[in-house]
Amino acid sequence: MADALLSVENLSKSFGDKMLFDNISFGVNAGQKTALIARNGYGKSTLLNILTGTVLPDDGRVTFAASTRMAYLPQNPVTDGRMTVRQYVYSAHPHENEDEWAFEQRVEEVLSRLKITNLDKQLNQMSGGEQKKVALSRILLDDVNFLILDEPTNHLDITMIEWLEEFLAKQRLAILLVSHDRYFIDHVCDDIIELDNSQLYRYRGDFAYYIEKKAEREAIEKAEVEKARSLYRTELEWMRRMPQARGTKSKARIDAFYDLQSKARTRFDEEKPELSVKTERIGGKILELYNITKRFDGRMLLDDFSYVFKRGEKIGIVGPNGIGKSTLLNIMTERERPDSGRVIVGQTIQFGYYTQSGLKEKDDKRVLDIVKEVAEVIDLEGGKKMTAHQFLSYFGFDDTSQYNYFGNLSGGERRRLYLLKVLMANPNFLILDEPTNDLDIYTLQILEQFLRGYKGCLVIVSHDRSFMDHIVDHLFVFEEGGVIRDYHSNYTDYMLDRERRRKEENAVRREEKPQYERPKSSKRKATYKEQKEYESLTNEIESLNNEKQQLETTLAGSADQAAVIDASKRIGEVISLLDEKELRWLELDEIVNG
Repeated sequence: MADALLSVENLSKSFGDKMLFDNISFGVNAGQKTALIARNGYGKSTLLNILTGTVLPDDGRVTFAASTRMAYLPQNPVTDGRMTVRQYVYSAHPHENEDEWAFEQRVEEVLSRLKITNLDKQLNQMSGGEQKKVALSRILLDDVNFLILDEPTNHLDITMIEWLEEFLAKQRLAILLVSHDRYFIDHVCDDIIELDNSQLYRYRGDFAYYIEKKAEREAIEKAEVEKARSLYRTELEWMRRMPQARGTKSKARIDAFYDLQSKARTRFDEEKPELSVKTERIGGKILELYNITKRFDGRMLLDDFSYVFKRGEKIGIVGPNGIGKSTLLNIMTERERPDSGRVIVGQTIQFGYYTQSGLKEKDDKRVLDIVKEVAEVIDLEGGKKMTAHQFLSYFGFDDTSQYNYFGNLSGGERRRLYLLKVLMANPNFLILDEPTNDLDIYTLQILEQFLRGYKGCLVIVSHDRSFMDHIVDHLFVFEEGGVIRDYHSNYTDYMLDRERRRKEENAVRREEKPQYERPKSSKRKATYKEQKEYESLTNEIESLNNEKQQLETTLAGSADQAAVIDASKRIGEVISLLDEKELRWLELDEIVNG
C-alpha cells in the first residue's frame, strides 16, 4: 500500500443555508498528483483552507501523516512585504543532504524560468502577479513532499507554464492542484476529484476521461432522480392524509419520505444552448495595419508590422509577458499611437475590448443594474432576444448573485461581470486580453461555446492553450526584436512544430562541431564495458516504458482500488528511473554510434 500523506474523513462544511460539501472523504498518497475542480462558489478554496488549517470544518477530520512536509500556494499569497525577493526566496529550506552550491543552482534555474530578476526589490513594491510568482518560486525550492497549489498558472506566460508543468510532472511529490488550465491538469495530474452538489467524485484519468465519466454518472443520477420524483408524488399524497397510526412501519415510511424528498429535489445544471449575439454588419474595410513600429524604453516591441484583417477570422496572440502583446491591442483600438505606420479602422467597426485593467464600478451598485446600463434586452442571431437577467444566468450568475452589490463581488466575479458587459454590447470586432484568469473550467467551456458561434472578428490574448486550440484559426506569435510571425494553425501544432525545429537546430549544431573538438576519424571507441552498459540500458528503458504503459492503463480504468494505489506510487518511480537511464543512454549513444 502507498503511504497516505493526507486523509480526509467525513468532512462537512456549510455557510448559512448553503451546504458546500457533505460527508466527503478522500486521500492523497505519496507521489500522487490530483486535480481538484468545481464551479466557482462550490467550495474549492474553502476545502483548501480547511486542509491548511485556516478554516474549521463543521464535522469530519483532516489527518496529515507524520512524514508529510506540506507547502501551500494560495491564489493571493500573503507575505511579509518588507522582505526582499532574495530574503523571501532564500528562506526556503534546502533539500536534505543538498550542499550550498546545488541549492544555489536550483534557485538560479527556478528564478530565471519565472523571469524574476531583481532580487533586491521589496515584495510590497511588486504587483500581485509578481508576488505570486515569487511565492511560487519559494515553495518549488522548499524541502517538502506535498504541494497544495491554488491556480498556480495565473500570471504566468505560456513558456513559464510549459516549464512548470514539466518541472512538477518530474518531481516525486504529492500534489493537490486547483487549476482552470485543462492542458496543465493533463500534463501534471494522475487523477481528478470534483466537488459537485455537495458531494465528491473521483476520476482516475485525464480531463477527457473525466468529461466522459461525469456525463455517464449524471445520466444515471438523472434517471434515479426521475424515478424518485415519480414515487415522491405518490408518497406526498399519503403524507397529506396525515396517517394517525404511529407504529414502527408508519414512522419508517415517514423517515423514508424525507429521504425521497431530498433525492427528488436534486437539481442538475441544464445543457447550455448555443448562443450567438447579433453583431452589426461589417463593411468591406475592417481594420488595416501598415508598417507599425513601436519602441518602449529603448526596446523594440513592434517592428514594421502589417496586417489586413478579414471578416470573421479568429486570431490568437501568444508570446512572453512584456513582449508587446497588449501594446498591439491598444494600437489597434487607437488607444495608443505607434511611433510610425498607419492604422485604418473601417467605418462600420464597433470594438469590444476586454482589457487586463478590469471593471470600475461603484460598490453600491447591484450586478443586474450594472448590466442593464448596457442593455436590458440582448439581440441574438435569428431574431431571438434574451433579457439581461437571462444573459447573466447563462454565464453563471444565479438570482442571488444578480442582486448582490458590486463591492461584495470576488475578483473572479468582477472579471466575469466585466466580460459580460463587453460581450452583450454586440461588438463586431471583439478583443479579449487574458479573459480566462479567475474563470472556472465550467465558465470557460460556456465562453468557448459562445465565442465559437461569434460571427464578428475575434482577437484573443491568452495563456490557456486548450482555450486557444478550441477557438482560434491562426496565431500571431510574438518573438524578440518586435517580430510577429503569422502561424496558420492552433497552439498545439505550433508547439510541436517549435519542438521539431529545435531538435533539427540541435542536430545541425552537432553536425557543425568545430574540427578541434575531435576529428571524426579519431573518435574514441566504446569500451567493452560501455558497450554492455549501452545494450543493458536499451533493454531496461524498453522494459520501463512497457511498465509505464501498463501503469497508466491501471490508473485510467482499473476497478481494483489497491492496484490503483500501488500504480500511483510506482509510476513516479518509473518516470524518475526513465529520466535517469535515458540521460545515461544518450551519453553512451554518442560514444557507441556517434
